Amino acid sequence: MANKRKKPGLSKLRRKVLATTGDVEVILYLYELRREAEMRKARHFISARFWPSSAEDTLRLARAYPSPENTWLRQVTSYWEMAASFVLRGGLHEGLFFDCSGEMWCVFAKFKPYLAEIRSKLPYFLVNVEKVIMNTEEGRNRLQRLEARLARRQQKLAHRRAALAATSAGYS
Repeated sequence: MANKRKKPGLSKLRRKVLATTGDVEVILYLYELRREAEMRKARHFISARFWPSSAEDTLRLARAYPSPENTWLRQVTSYWEMAASFVLRGGLHEGLFFDCSGEMWCVFAKFKPYLAEIRSKLPYFLVNVEKVIMNTEEGRNRLQRLEARLARRQQKLAHRRAALAATSAGYS
């Protein structure tokens, strides 16, 4: 009987099969969607301009309909929810998706500290994304690294804001 030890950190779905050319085509299509002009604005807003410091920051944005910021929040989160569902339902190779979708981990890391409270009002907020991220040790490790990186980034932004406020003190 052959030794059938599990490879550490890989889910059953990922161990089953190699990625197919169909998986590659889906990844390339997902990439094309991310390049669309309005989606680029949405991704920039979520990645660079929106820094929630509470669940209420996210919920306020979710209630701010219609507004560009509300649209961008919905566009980015629903995009990643859709892509994650492809993996969860077997329509896209998990390993290939992991290799090509680091941005999803960054998006999730921004909202993770507030998920319980956000989900008290929006129960399905990033549920598929969380399942994919937490499905493997590799995914959980990536999340930890990105949480630390985002924390450092927030500190740098806070220092910049403080320096800017100090240089413009007394001017109106």
